[in-house]
Amino acid sequence: MDEDASNLIGLDFSPEYNLARYLQNIRKFPILEQDEELNLAVQYQKTHDKKISYKLITSHLRLVVKVVAKYKGYGLPISEMIAEGNIGLLYAVERFEPSKGFRFSTYALWWIKASVQKYILNSWSLVKLGTTSAQKKLFFNLRKIKNQLNLVDDRDMSEKVLNKIANSLDVSVQDVTDMNTRLKSHDGSLNTVLQNSSDSSTEWMDFISDTKPNQEECLAYSETMQYRRKLFNKALSVLNKREKDILFKRRMSEKATTLDDLSKIYNISKERVRQIELNSIKKITKTVSEAA
Repeated sequence: MDEDASNLIGLDFSPEYNLARYLQNIRKFPILEQDEELNLAVQYQKTHDKKISYKLITSHLRLVVKVVAKYKGYGLPISEMIAEGNIGLLYAVERFEPSKGFRFSTYALWWIKASVQKYILNSWSLVKLGTTSAQKKLFFNLRKIKNQLNLVDDRDMSEKVLNKIANSLDVSVQDVTDMNTRLKSHDGSLNTVLQNSSDSSTEWMDFISDTKPNQEECLAYSETMQYRRKLFNKALSVLNKREKDILFKRRMSEKATTLDDLSKIYNISKERVRQIELNSIKKITKTVSEAA
């Protein structure tokens, strides 16, 4: 598929690509009749001809826009949701089986919604919302139910109303309360364009300072670590084999060996093991201080 086609379908769709222009362009593609749609799907299943898939995809781009329009209230970029929906459309073309008796548009609708909803769930919060079917249903239906009940604010969310919503969505009242709180305090996106900025492309991300070390700092850190490693190895050289073993087993192992176990290994008292451990630390400290 050529670059223009990819852009149109949305694989490279971005905020810089004018949404109005995109909507205007997709109108030029005809909507297929049911028989034509079926014939193309059957041919594509046999041949995997890109020209056939192009016809199937472009004829359903308006379906993606229609689906995305239902999710405008989540505060996410329309262009990105359309791009995700178009990816779902691509999956639908590859997996559609005409022999099952369903229309391609019906099958594609499921894939489009699944892709858009997955994008919304992943983008909505850094904190996991939950992945059960009941939680997803709650996430995508709570706002709609509140609108149907004319609930303009949380003062109308009485215990009776909460129970009604919870029962209708097969979740607990606490789940409804928690999700309602989450929906009101959307984390927001770092890619949100600032409305009051003189530059229309300025995003929140542009005001976040980069705390990662620069090249000079990385080099300095690396040299420091190499120096410390050499110094530590030099300090260890002043210890004899038994001192090293006791020190490593007591202070440098994931699970420290007990004084009792070491006393049995070396056939000495626990107090003597403790003295060797402390003396080893003093020797290392002295060697490092002198070297520094």
